[in-house]
Amino acid sequence: MGEGTFGRVLECWDRQTKEYVAIKVVRNVAKYRDAALVEVDILQHLAKNDNGSSHCVQICNWFDYRSHICIVFEKLGPSLYDFLKRNRYHPFPVDLVREFGRQLLESVAYMHDLHLIHTDLKPENILLESSEYIKVPQLKRISSDETQFRCLPKSSAIKVIDFGSTTFGNQKHSSIVCTRHYRAPEVILGLGWSYPCDLWSVGCILVELCSGEALFQTHESLEHLAMMERVLGPLPEHMIVRAR
Repeated sequence: MGEGTFGRVLECWDRQTKEYVAIKVVRNVAKYRDAALVEVDILQHLAKNDNGSSHCVQICNWFDYRSHICIVFEKLGPSLYDFLKRNRYHPFPVDLVREFGRQLLESVAYMHDLHLIHTDLKPENILLESSEYIKVPQLKRISSDETQFRCLPKSSAIKVIDFGSTTFGNQKHSSIVCTRHYRAPEVILGLGWSYPCDLWSVGCILVELCSGEALFQTHESLEHLAMMERVLGPLPEHMIVRAR
């Protein structure tokens, strides 16, 4: 289902519950094992307080198999990024983005109420609950006798995943967090960060879902800050002074 530096995610059949699940199999490397155990604690903390409206992925179980930490999750649909990619980066309709945004903000509020900061919100870490979709015709035609179609999810329900970088607000923080395109200015400037960095990421995500492309497409910090100022105006003076 997916692969990364941490390991891979497999689709599996649970013979006890008679349903498909997703199992995150973590590499047998000390730092990844330690991070996975922290993620298990956070997932269990999230699940313990969830009344069914957190929009966070649910952990079903976890186990250690030959020194590989394996975390069992409910099986969900594709990520919003994968859906955009398969759809040739056609943006989602505004009404659908509004619904995504509502759920995403509810999820962030739930995490923050538990004093948790996700720190890696991005379209890849937001999954549709269902893989089902419908095809709708585009207004533009490829030719006089051929209509171009795009796909839309049947359900707008989403869930946030990947709590491997999530931290408690009162814990010691690493200086750099968030994937580059969704990184807040205070992180880039080295001013320290807290709960607002998640909200900055949410804003970047919603623009991307409406436009079909990342708002800040860069891999260099100075260019990133310049792009922010081009979109939002000059950075606040108090941030610039502290960055010096």
